[in-house]
Amino acid sequence: MAVQPIRLFGDPILRTKAIEVVDFDQELRRLVQDLTDTMLEAPGAGLAAPQIGVGLRAFTWNVEGQVGHLVNPVLDLSEETQDGDEGCLSLPGVTIDCRRALSVVARGFDMYGEPVTIEGSELLSRAIQHETDHLDGILFIDRVTPELRKQAMKEIRESEWFGLAGSPTVKVSPHPTGGLGL
Repeated sequence: MAVQPIRLFGDPILRTKAIEVVDFDQELRRLVQDLTDTMLEAPGAGLAAPQIGVGLRAFTWNVEGQVGHLVNPVLDLSEETQDGDEGCLSLPGVTIDCRRALSVVARGFDMYGEPVTIEGSELLSRAIQHETDHLDGILFIDRVTPELRKQAMKEIRESEWFGLAGSPTVKVSPHPTGGLGL
């Protein structure tokens, strides 16, 4: 179990739809533990598998001292909505007002493949919706007004971390290359 690096805005995995989990095995349990450890270390209210580079439909949350996880979530959202500040560990320092459903009923599985139903409102509802969006390649800035999205993009471009996700690691060979490249 280990804290993993969190992928930043610009990493293509954050825009890729995650695939359903079919094997509820030791690897999945390790993934859930890594998600939990990473989320708690960050700290954050939630963390989805794509945020640590794994394209599977699983996420964790930590809301008001309640830590949990959900695999292959399906959501039923209330018609009543809430507005509130929302941020993301993949967009450090960016917080924008975002409208979400006030409450949610989330169905899925735990890491052992047992069916789970989670009912939540307000912050728990927001966290579950936010993390499920990550599994569909959607970021919270996609859900805000065009004006707020423009403001968020300005903050992102001015951040210290902007561009780090897209910067490839260049490895230099310790051996003579004979002018054939690095």
